[in-house]
Amino acid sequence: MTEPRIGPANAAQQRTQIPLLLTGVFLAYLGQMTLNPIIAPLSREVGLAEWQIGVTISVAAVMVVATSQFWGRRSQSWGRKPVLVAAFTLGTVAMTLFAVLAQLGMSGLVTGTTLFLWFVLLRGIGFGTALAAVPPTAQAYIADVTTDETARVKGMAGVGAVQGVAMIGGSVLGGVLSAAGLITPLIAVPVLLAVGLVLLAFRLRREPRHELIERPAKVSPLDSRIWPFLLAGFGMFTALGFIQVITGFIVQDRLHLDAATTGLVTGGALLAAGIGMVLAQAAVVPRSGWTPPTLLRVGGLIALAGFALLVPDIGPVSLFLAILLIGFGLGTAMPGYTAGPTLLVSREEQGGLAGLVAATTGFTFVIAPTAGTTLYGLWAPLPIIVGTLIMLIVTLFVLLHPRFRTSTLRPSDAERAPAAAPDV
Repeated sequence: MTEPRIGPANAAQQRTQIPLLLTGVFLAYLGQMTLNPIIAPLSREVGLAEWQIGVTISVAAVMVVATSQFWGRRSQSWGRKPVLVAAFTLGTVAMTLFAVLAQLGMSGLVTGTTLFLWFVLLRGIGFGTALAAVPPTAQAYIADVTTDETARVKGMAGVGAVQGVAMIGGSVLGGVLSAAGLITPLIAVPVLLAVGLVLLAFRLRREPRHELIERPAKVSPLDSRIWPFLLAGFGMFTALGFIQVITGFIVQDRLHLDAATTGLVTGGALLAAGIGMVLAQAAVVPRSGWTPPTLLRVGGLIALAGFALLVPDIGPVSLFLAILLIGFGLGTAMPGYTAGPTLLVSREEQGGLAGLVAATTGFTFVIAPTAGTTLYGLWAPLPIIVGTLIMLIVTLFVLLHPRFRTSTLRPSDAERAPAAAPDV
């Protein structure tokens, strides 16, 4: 039997837990981003080919796609605290063993296929599964405790903002710690996750049984209420995926830099994207009062301008400005993508919806990076042009589709909306 929606008093009490939950999201993504700057040199240090690291990252993305809906629904039936404690425990164990494995690899004690398979198991399957639990759990919780559109959008923007800050902080932290040796940031990752585990285990409130939902509803990606948002988000992140993985190549080839300088300048370019994203989600979105459709339209237009500016090779200023605009535009649009559909479904569907949103985003990182690097090898501007065309289609879609031209339903209306279609 499904319990009624949490009342305003309980919702107000639970909103005080949102900063704690966002801290958990920040630590999880800080751990992931700390690893990113050193994954390429680490692969060469242990003797793995570039494609093997690509497979490892793709497997992690596949695990996000495969498990996000499971985690989202379990966050409603088990409670947010048990899910996050389980996820952070898995992540801490997986990345501790990964650090040990990397040290054995650098020492030459584990090599070749054995090393590769353990990389896939620990970094791909283990950490990918753990990280998959964090965004849908946070988003489902925020959807549950916010009772109006403005609060919902601000809450979802908060999730994106801490991810953006983590992207900036992790890039800096990983680079700084790597100066003391590649093993140092590898040790830092499980430490960050362990801090998050302790914080959530001892500080996060566990919902009483009457607030849980015994059988959370499944949500279909073909549900007429939500598929336009999913399609818009899929398009945005696919466009981003086409250029994200080739940013280093663009920097090196256009600015004619050596390998060492390329790493530094690429870090600066990614920092520009992170600053744009954080500025949008921490400052602009909460103060604008825009509805989710408006955020998608405005953000899509800004991001499209950034993609278009990135196509021609006209110098470093335009390169950095384009990346900043892409980060700012997508940072503006993302809360519209994550918050919009939550206002159209019932409480029982929030966990499944949050998992579906995370899976949709994760799926783009299974296909887009490989496609982007392949197209870059054929002709350098090609993946940027393709990304720009995808962003143009998304922008036209959110400007013209009726779902984005009508008023968003109030949460109370969502309770009376038709039940979602079964999973396909």
